[in-house]
Amino acid sequence: MDKRTGAFLSYLLGWITGLIMLFVGKNDPDVKYHAAQSLVFFGSLTVLNFVLGILGSLTHTLFFIGWITNLIGLFGFIMWIICLYRAWSGGGARFQIPLVGGLVSPYAEQIANSVT
Repeated sequence: MDKRTGAFLSYLLGWITGLIMLFVGKNDPDVKYHAAQSLVFFGSLTVLNFVLGILGSLTHTLFFIGWITNLIGLFGFIMWIICLYRAWSGGGARFQIPLVGGLVSPYAEQIANSVT
């Protein structure tokens, strides 16, 4: 599998394919980076939505929490499209996710380097 395809597949189904590609693409450091970045970013969004859903049901503020989760979902969808586009058009070269790359990138580097 080439670098472009590996990077693209790392983002295709969010953290699920990120986790898969972390081990499947372990021979290419750039594919591992994309996989780890996908795992950290989209995994964090999933956990955040889950926690907000529980918080909303416990505090009976479903309407307010619902708006927040919808905004997070929209943000995640836009970032997903951007990640897919940049992974494919950039030929698999590393990039930071816009707006949150500074937060996500150090963890992605650490995870990518720890998988052998």
